Amino acid sequence: MPAKRLSMRKIKEVLRLFWACKQSQRQIAKQCGISRPCVSEYLRRAKQAELSWPLPEQLDDAQLERLLFPPPPKLPAAQRAIPDWDDVFLELKKKNVTKFLLWQEYRTAHPMGYNYSWFCSGYRRWLGTRDLSMRQTHCAGEKCFVDYAGHTIAIIDARTGEISQAEIFVAVLGASNYTFAEATATQSLPDWIGSHVRAFEFFQGVTEVLVPDNLRSGVTKAHRYEPDLNPTYHDMAQHYGVVVIPARVRRPKDKSKAEVGVQVVERWILAALRHQTFFSLQQLNERIQVLLVELNNRPFRKLPGSRRSQFEALDRPALNPLPAKAYIYADWKKARVNIDYHVEVDGHYYSVPYSLVKQQIDVRYTEHSVECFHKNQRITSHCRSRQKGYHTTVREHMAESHRQYGDWSPQRLMSWAQQYGKCTAELVNQIMQSRRHPEQGYRSCLGILRLEKTYGAERLELACQRALLLETRRYKSVESILKHGLDKTDRSPDAESVLPTDHDNIRGPNYYH
Repeated sequence: MPAKRLSMRKIKEVLRLFWACKQSQRQIAKQCGISRPCVSEYLRRAKQAELSWPLPEQLDDAQLERLLFPPPPKLPAAQRAIPDWDDVFLELKKKNVTKFLLWQEYRTAHPMGYNYSWFCSGYRRWLGTRDLSMRQTHCAGEKCFVDYAGHTIAIIDARTGEISQAEIFVAVLGASNYTFAEATATQSLPDWIGSHVRAFEFFQGVTEVLVPDNLRSGVTKAHRYEPDLNPTYHDMAQHYGVVVIPARVRRPKDKSKAEVGVQVVERWILAALRHQTFFSLQQLNERIQVLLVELNNRPFRKLPGSRRSQFEALDRPALNPLPAKAYIYADWKKARVNIDYHVEVDGHYYSVPYSLVKQQIDVRYTEHSVECFHKNQRITSHCRSRQKGYHTTVREHMAESHRQYGDWSPQRLMSWAQQYGKCTAELVNQIMQSRRHPEQGYRSCLGILRLEKTYGAERLELACQRALLLETRRYKSVESILKHGLDKTDRSPDAESVLPTDHDNIRGPNYYH
C-alpha cells in the first residue's frame, strides 16, 4: 500500500501518464521512480473514487487526498470486536492451526473487524502480558519433556533401618502440561527406561518427540548438534516410533516445560509428603499417584480448565497409539566374533554364522533372549542362558566338515599343541572331547597355546601336565599354574602313569588324522 507522504504532484503525474499518455504501469513506475504495485494501487484508488482525466479544476490537493485515502469508518465496537486471545492461544496449540487461519475465521465472524497485521500485533501484545513460562507454543501431541526432580524422598528398610533416597521421574506433555511422576530406586538405565514405558501407558499414547535432559542414561555423549544416544534408549524410541531430541547443553529454554513440571511436582507432591515416612517404593508411588490426580485436576490460574481438561481436548486426540506390546528392557554391547564363531554374553557363548569370524557385531540381550546384529541386520537369536562357560550353538552356523575361518581345524590345533609336548597335546585333545562340538573348545585351546609366548614351551608343557593331574580343562587353571609358578614344584614321579590313555569315551589324537 503506498504511503500518504508521496506528494499529490507525483500522484497526479501517475494519473496523467496512464489516462492521457496511455503509458503502461511499468513505464509509469520507471518514469516516476516508484514500484509497479504502487502505481497499480494509485490507479485502483482513483477508479474507486470515480475520477477521470483531466481532473476537475475545482479539486485541490487536500480534496484529492481525501478521495484517494478516505479515513477508516467509525464502526460500533460490536462490529470491530477484539478477538478472544485466550481462545487464540489455545487454538494455536492444535496441529496445523496458524494465525492467518484464525484471523480468517475472525473476519468471517466480524466482516468489519481488524486487519491481519493488527491481529498479529495485538496477539503479541497480549502474549507479552502472560508469564514468561507461557511464551513457548507447543503443538498438541508433539513433545513430551522428561527429567528427574532435584529433590529425593527417603525410604526406610523396615528390617535393617537402612535409609535410601528414591529419585523422582517427571514427564510433562508440551501442549496441555499434563504431568506424570513416579519414584524409582536410581537414575540408572533400567529405571530410566522403565519410567518412560510407564509414562507412555499413563498418557495412553506416544508423542512425536521426546525431549530429555543430557542425563547419562539417555545421552551417551552430549553435543550441540548431534548428541549420541544410549543404544538402549534409542532402541526404546524406535519401538515406540518417537524421535529423541535432547535439550542443548546450557540451554534451559529447550527444557522449560520439564523444569516447570519438576517445580510443580516438587511444590504440590514432594512438599506434601515431607512429613510422611515410607518403607517401600510401592508405598511411595501409591501416595504419589493420589496426589498426581489432584495436581492434574487443579484449575489453572490464568487459563481456562485444568491439565486434565486440556489433555483431553488437545494432547490425547493427537497422540500416536501405543504399540501392541510394551518395550522390553534390553542391553547392548559390541562383540568381535572369535574363531570358534561364538560371542560371549555374561560368561555364556552364543554362535553366529561362521562367515562373520573376526568381525565386530552388535549384541542385544534381554532377560530371556540374545540377538546378534551385523550392519543393522539381525543375523541370529538365542534363548538367554545363565550357565557360565557353556555354549549355545546352532548347527547351521557351523562350516561344512567343522571348518571355519581359513585353515583352523582340530587337526591344526593338535599339530600346534604337539610342538610343545604330549601333555599339551593331551590337554587340548581332552578340551575338544569335552565339548559337544570340538569347535566349542577352540577358544580355550587357543588361549592355552598362546601362553607359550609369555612363559615358554617348556613351562607350558609342565603346566599342562599338572592340569591333567588335577583333572582340570580350563584355560584359567593353566594360566594360574603358570602365574603362581606351580609348574616348578615337585611332581609325582609316576605322574605320567596316571594319565588316561585308553578309555571308551576318549577318541585319542589319532581321531583327528
